[in-house]
Amino acid sequence: MLIVKAIDLHKSLSGAALFEQVSFEVREGERLALFGRNGAGKTTLLQGLLGKIDFDQGTIRRELPLEHWGWLEQHVDVSPDDTVLEFVQSGSAELYRLKQELERLQQRMNGQASSRPAAPEWVNGQASGRHSAPEHAAEEMYGGEAMDTVLERYGRMYERYVQLDGYAWEVKVEKSLGLMRLDPSLWTQPFCSLSGGQKTRAQLAALLVREPKFIVLDEPTNHLDEESLDWLEMWVRAYPGTVLYVSHDRTFIDRTADAVIELEAGGCRRYTGGYTDYRRQKELELRTQETAYKKQEQEREKLLESIRRYSEWFHQAHRSAGQNDFYRSKSKKNVSRLHAKEAALERLESARVQKPREAAGLHMQLVAESFAARALLRMEGVGFAHETGRELFKQFGLSVNRGDRIAVLGPNGAGKSTLLKLIAGLLQPMAGAVRLHPQAKIGYFAQELDHLETEETILGSLLKLPDMTQTRARTIMGCFLFSREDAYKRIGQLSMGEKCRVAFLMLLFSGANLLVLDEPTNYLDIDTRERVEEALLEYAGAFVVVSHDRYFIRRAANRLIVMDEAGAPQLFSGTYDEYRFKDRSRPLSPEEQGRDNERVQLQLRLAQLMSMEEPDEEEERLRLLEEIRQLRQRL
Repeated sequence: MLIVKAIDLHKSLSGAALFEQVSFEVREGERLALFGRNGAGKTTLLQGLLGKIDFDQGTIRRELPLEHWGWLEQHVDVSPDDTVLEFVQSGSAELYRLKQELERLQQRMNGQASSRPAAPEWVNGQASGRHSAPEHAAEEMYGGEAMDTVLERYGRMYERYVQLDGYAWEVKVEKSLGLMRLDPSLWTQPFCSLSGGQKTRAQLAALLVREPKFIVLDEPTNHLDEESLDWLEMWVRAYPGTVLYVSHDRTFIDRTADAVIELEAGGCRRYTGGYTDYRRQKELELRTQETAYKKQEQEREKLLESIRRYSEWFHQAHRSAGQNDFYRSKSKKNVSRLHAKEAALERLESARVQKPREAAGLHMQLVAESFAARALLRMEGVGFAHETGRELFKQFGLSVNRGDRIAVLGPNGAGKSTLLKLIAGLLQPMAGAVRLHPQAKIGYFAQELDHLETEETILGSLLKLPDMTQTRARTIMGCFLFSREDAYKRIGQLSMGEKCRVAFLMLLFSGANLLVLDEPTNYLDIDTRERVEEALLEYAGAFVVVSHDRYFIRRAANRLIVMDEAGAPQLFSGTYDEYRFKDRSRPLSPEEQGRDNERVQLQLRLAQLMSMEEPDEEEERLRLLEEIRQLRQRL
């Protein structure tokens, strides 16, 4: 069954085309990831599908009515007084309206609030009102309205509430909040007071209550810790309806998506599978296009050379022919060949393969000052507690050495950012010591990006650096995707993604040999994340990073600090995959089991090659070394 079909959608913002010629369809039971760079218009496209905004051109065919759609958005507009419980209940519009009205009428009748609609006494199918009415009910007035009228309205609404199974709905709301790990102590708190991850879970709870047939999720993975991400992945895979979502979490896309729809300015294209499959197909497309382009250019050069040669022959034969019939016939033969080659060139140009162009991307190389010693930083017997008295660390020890890529894992609230601030020297331990080597230089990236000078312009901040010129500053800005017009923007006016790039720009010139990074890729699109990852992988210094991006952690980290709310961080000397595979307290997914099996096979093959005698032939020796190198790279 077709859920929705988009046909030739166009949308412009401020007179500039955001996207055009966008066509795709969503079918029942699919899990589709809408993918694209920041600013490509993904959220705008989702809002248009939901009827919240209009497109400039194109058609949307909704085969499933909008009342059966569900929507999770990045920014929720709610009243400051709405509690978490009220927010989740409000996702079921009719039941919530009935519940509110019943409670309001009860307050009028009883003179006090009641937490649950009480059933009236019924006589001959009508509400008698004997359970709460005074002796002369008919004569009582409530806000200018006769009590009989109030009771009659209450009876009608109560009957409708029971008909819709309202009391079972109330239980379902509470169960959904529990499934989302939102403690009952939070239910009466204002929704606006929740953290980002808690707000996301509250929105998911509201969807879980309704169970719409089609769900649209805009960045559902934002602010979620690893445990919540694992739960969300299982929920999306098991959901009985259809799901379309936007996410920058590559692991989430790999584990949940049936297909990826890539949105670009000139349209969109569908790729089967998750993110890894999408990348593989894109690389194959690029290689195929490059091959076709080179072949086309070679053919074009041949045709141009033939046209030039036949043109010369024709003009020479025409000049020599005069009235000689033989030469005139030869001249005509040359001109017919010339026209045939020109026609072939026209056909080639009409079906021209465009030269593959790499999209503008971040160009970044982090340089670290040289460092001779092994250890850059040591933490010895460190203890730290919140103002509330909750202990985060006790007798914690850590050594950060040259070449370390340390990732800090743990649930929200476990103290990951606090640990980074202790390492960076922004907080002082309550017990123990943090010792920094005299030659070590720390570069700090704050999750909130509040360490940036908001009143300074991008260009101005660069020109403060020693030996910096206007020309070099503008070149550097271009490498970080800032246009000429962006130069004079104040940093405080930038988007979070732009501020993130500015923060990396500052790290570029810090000369730091120890980077302390708190969620460095949070506000970046996937392409920019991968450029940052490449720069960090080639970085000569060490870094300690907190990130919820499991794809990044899997690629970059060679050591882990695993934290929990009990205040006992554990050190793990190994990669993220090794840590996950060693954790047998939970069942491995088929993907993880496959990687585990493959890793064992690769290790056995590597051990076999390393035990072989070195071949005498140079060619065989080089082949052996190359296979060993490839095995190590894959491992």
